[in-house]
Amino acid sequence: MIMPAHRHHLPNRRLAETFDFTSEGMAFKATVARFPDGRLAEIFLSNHKAGSAADTASRDSAIVASIALQHGAGAGPIHSLASGRTKFSPCCRPRPD
Repeated sequence: MIMPAHRHHLPNRRLAETFDFTSEGMAFKATVARFPDGRLAEIFLSNHKAGSAADTASRDSAIVASIALQHGAGAGPIHSLASGRTKFSPCCRPRPD
């Protein structure tokens, strides 16, 4: 029997930080929200070319990362797994959880 994983729910209204960055010559916008204790909880990403492959990949990967974070995964392990499987360099290092 498979038991569903516990999801840490976020408040309906929460503070978020939005910033721009570039990677491999492409412009991105990121919005991140945190749990009340400061852990990363949610990520939204978009590319400057809406609907492009880079935009779709960044949005989809942010959704998967957000689901993992809300189910207890730390930002460090997510970064370690993802950074070796892409040609893009990370724009920044996550805070250790």
